[in-house]
Amino acid sequence: MCGIVGYAGKDQAISKTINCLEKLEYRGYDSAGLAYIQNNNVVLKKKKGRIHELKKELDYNIICNTAIAHTRWATHGYANDINAHPHQVGKITLVHNGIIENYDELKEMLKEKNYSFVSSTDTEVVAALIDYLYQANNNLLDVLTSLKDYLKGSYALAIICDDDKNSIWAIKKDSPLILGIGTNEYFIASDIPAFLDYTNKYIILDDNEIVKLDGHGYSIIHGGNTITKEIKNYQSINTDSGKGNYPYYMLKEINEQPIIIDKLLRHYLSDNLSSLIDLSIYKQIDIVGCGSAYHAALIAKSLFEEYSDTKVNCYIASEYRYQKNFYDRDSIVIFISQSGETADTLACVRNVKERHIKTLAIVNVEDSSIARESDDVIYTVCGSEIAVATTKAYTAQVTILALLALKVALVKKMASLDEIKKDVAQIKADMESLIDNIDYEIISKKLYQQHDIFYIGRLIDYAIALEGSLKLKEISYINSATYPAGELKHGTISLVSKNSPIIAIITYDKTKDKTLSNIEEVKAREAYTIVLTNEDIKSERIDELIKIPKVNKWLQPIITIIPLQLIAYHVALLKGYDIDKPRNLAKSVTVE
Repeated sequence: MCGIVGYAGKDQAISKTINCLEKLEYRGYDSAGLAYIQNNNVVLKKKKGRIHELKKELDYNIICNTAIAHTRWATHGYANDINAHPHQVGKITLVHNGIIENYDELKEMLKEKNYSFVSSTDTEVVAALIDYLYQANNNLLDVLTSLKDYLKGSYALAIICDDDKNSIWAIKKDSPLILGIGTNEYFIASDIPAFLDYTNKYIILDDNEIVKLDGHGYSIIHGGNTITKEIKNYQSINTDSGKGNYPYYMLKEINEQPIIIDKLLRHYLSDNLSSLIDLSIYKQIDIVGCGSAYHAALIAKSLFEEYSDTKVNCYIASEYRYQKNFYDRDSIVIFISQSGETADTLACVRNVKERHIKTLAIVNVEDSSIARESDDVIYTVCGSEIAVATTKAYTAQVTILALLALKVALVKKMASLDEIKKDVAQIKADMESLIDNIDYEIISKKLYQQHDIFYIGRLIDYAIALEGSLKLKEISYINSATYPAGELKHGTISLVSKNSPIIAIITYDKTKDKTLSNIEEVKAREAYTIVLTNEDIKSERIDELIKIPKVNKWLQPIITIIPLQLIAYHVALLKGYDIDKPRNLAKSVTVE
């Protein structure tokens, strides 16, 4: 969630650090701060709110070659100037990503050592702990090496010590941290895109590795020994090219979907799916994800079970980690994450690996933690997704999962490539038509002043409805609830009254008539009904019908979500909200 940046170089530390920090805004945050060296003093600037508020406090003319910076997503204490990072205690100034689970215990111990605290954060406790240990032996390397014996939880730290102000020390455990290698300048960051304006060379830091950097170079220490690690070149297309002519990244990313999906399909179908892993050899498939990634898993479940005759279980990562799971040697677990750093999902990867079960990652970010730690990885290669509410990454995930299910069906001779190839040529145009040729503003005007909205569907349509509802909640803050269409009458229909908006998804022919019956039920309560369908339906019970193309069953979920994404976008636009950075949310959820 939080974003960390550190810079050690020859000049322009303030401007370069802030530029890097702005590249991490997608992660979500509620305050920002910077520590830099001026006239051999550590200067702190911290502000609640966006980075542009912090920038008002900065003088870019200051000659400076060392700085650390941070965007904070509040976990301990309110979002305010005091709780914002960096935190400074004694000789130690630091920024922190992660959660320290035993900070209360440490805080009480440090109070007994005459330390006092001004913030409500666990991070200030870490700064005090490091200062206390450093005062005892005056060796920061030894102190950082011993941190694992004191801290419970996750942490990525970038540290400036008063006794060596031209250097930055960094260490990580269970939170991502990357070392960027420039020309006479070096970076520490939570994510590679932070420093891509300056270098594409990087080193992935592993748990308990300590790095020290200054304008002359860097060293990496593990277990008391200096080690050499591979310097990698970042080749991914995951760079931010700006919003272009679009007012928001989310709208840009919605519009990028036709090209991305077309390229993905053509790439894998060009070799008749031979480059994709064959999942038919596994008797048990579990799919694990959070939020939209979990919804993509539910789409996959329907496709695998209905059309590939393969049982699939889907789990929310934060539950999967702690529940009792049953495997045999023919099991595989698929992990889905846009960032590849989702803390709950990463913890599940590690638990499953300890059981020696095969793992497959479907992620967007090259060399991310989940990608590195899984046995196999499929990249969604959809480019940087900046808007917090996912669109193109989600449809890319669904596309990969659909192709994996199709490959199983091919092995079992339950499908042929011909049935999908004939629609691939048209899918780009179909998606573009859904984006360009429907007046979503008219529909959204019926919704944006509502307090409650219901989404319904059956089987795969229910899975799609879940994602449509989440998009609306994320960026418009309207309370939307999703139900299997047949379940609404078992209690929740009591909430339906005159003009209650009901958005129904009907693309699965076997359940079309049953869902239409459920629409009759809510219409009898004077609800306002919006139906998204690929069927030719005529009913006076439908107030607004959104007709979408009927395409091959493997591709249908990919295009069905687009109108729901755009309804959410236009509702939030009418409400005047910050669509790309909705309140309280983060793009990369790196805390549990």
